[in-house]
Amino acid sequence: MKVILSSEGTSLESRLDPRFGRCTYFIVYDSSARSFKAIKNSGAESNQGAGIAAANQAMEEGVEAVITGNLGPNAYSLLQKAKVHLYKSDAVTVKRALELLEKEELSLLEGAGRAHQGML
Repeated sequence: MKVILSSEGTSLESRLDPRFGRCTYFIVYDSSARSFKAIKNSGAESNQGAGIAAANQAMEEGVEAVITGNLGPNAYSLLQKAKVHLYKSDAVTVKRALELLEKEELSLLEGAGRAHQGML
């Protein structure tokens, strides 16, 4: 399974970013190959539409699941329509979030967060 995680850095030891649309990086993890790659979130610096850009980037990677803290309404809707599994995690690191996924200890996101929540 291919999973995308919102991240503050480029390694599995990086902090999981609670923001999806405005996270700096994504970690794309392939559980079959047990490999990952880090990619820059193209929507992070957008004035608007960051969640949509991030969701589109995730779908272009062919992911089956997202692990993050929160998803805005637009990203949530797009990913849900694409049948991507949406998981919420409060784990400190990307690696820990993946461990929790493997143990089936992550909760599904039951709904979208507020729009523009990631803007400071």
